[in-house]
Amino acid sequence: MSGTLQRGRDARRLTQTAAYAVLLAATVAVVAPIFLLFGFLIYHGAKQIDWKFLTLPPNADSSGGIFPAIVGTVYLIGLTILFALPLGIVAAVYLNEYGGKSRFVGVIRSAIVNLAGVPSIVHGLFGLGFFVLFVGGSIDKFVLHANKPVWGQPCLLWGACTLAIVILPIIIKSTEEALASVPRSFREGSQSLGATKWQTIRRIIIPAAIPEIMTGAILGIGRATGETAPVMITCAASFKPGLPNGLNDQAMLLPYHLYFVVTQSTNTSLPLKSGIALVLIAIVAMTSAVAIVLRSKVKRARKW
Repeated sequence: MSGTLQRGRDARRLTQTAAYAVLLAATVAVVAPIFLLFGFLIYHGAKQIDWKFLTLPPNADSSGGIFPAIVGTVYLIGLTILFALPLGIVAAVYLNEYGGKSRFVGVIRSAIVNLAGVPSIVHGLFGLGFFVLFVGGSIDKFVLHANKPVWGQPCLLWGACTLAIVILPIIIKSTEEALASVPRSFREGSQSLGATKWQTIRRIIIPAAIPEIMTGAILGIGRATGETAPVMITCAASFKPGLPNGLNDQAMLLPYHLYFVVTQSTNTSLPLKSGIALVLIAIVAMTSAVAIVLRSKVKRARKW
């Protein structure tokens, strides 16, 4: 009997060791390429990055600096979050607090899931057709009566609207989960004191869910910053050494500039390409770091 028990323990220990080895190998297989990629970019990109590279405009041959592309990227991401975050929060509040389990809400949730799986180039074509040609063209025709396109052309505003649609599913789902994670006792306690449902949502539920909502915003920023296909046909300029003059102007963007340098320019050095990619990753990392710090402060300030 003791021998049988010992063999059983040995078999379980062997199975556990094998499972641990498989999981460790899978983790290494996932993480190792990421470290290799970052190491490659840092090794080659660090040779290119200096003060002039970050503060000067590019030349016609794609050499020079990337300052307009940095500013254009920051402008675009700021506008995208400005449009997507309030709309995503409002939609999530409706779905979680008012929608219930009706068939209509089920259809909306299915549409959100399907929207998250739409290829980015399709978003770009929609942005071109709806925002640029239809909305922008209608403004030019019926409001401004312009002889030449003012809004009916690719520009920062339509690029931000398109990217807002791209990241809306991320913000809606993360916000909905954040609202659902707030304890039910918060709602019951607030309403038992005489607060209306809307007062409870506005003053209790949403403030309590802000850290998790910011997580969705961070994910949305990361997704929007790296998108190339939607902005390529809605707002990006391949060469524009100056800064955008307004929301109805095109702008250089780091993702599209990197794509243009890699695929269209000739005789561009590997350090230049790696430097652009490294700056793009750094912007995403810094933006996410700021949001994470703010989220941590809000979490520490919570009383529950």
